[in-house]
Amino acid sequence: MFYVYVCTNKLRGILYTGHTDDLSARMEQHKQKIFVGFTAKYGCDKLVWFMEFPSREAAFKKERQIKKWKRAYKLNVVELENPFWLDIHEQLVWPPVHGHLPVPPAPT
Repeated sequence: MFYVYVCTNKLRGILYTGHTDDLSARMEQHKQKIFVGFTAKYGCDKLVWFMEFPSREAAFKKERQIKKWKRAYKLNVVELENPFWLDIHEQLVWPPVHGHLPVPPAPT
């Protein structure tokens, strides 16, 4: 599975759009500022929105589309699914890695 994601530094703050095949690991990289660049410089380490895709090509294409959107449209897309701009990264990993206690995944 591949993902397109939007992360930010704060509520309605700076937005960064990217794509990856391991969303949890990528967000950990952003949180730890592993790579020198935009997200490290502006502190974009809060995952606020993502979408899954079956292929890297599809994810890359969607990332490029989103990067062309106006900021107001991106804000609206995030707020439709995440109106309080919560860092949803913690919902992707169990056990929690930053001290928050999300609801554990349901047994299968």
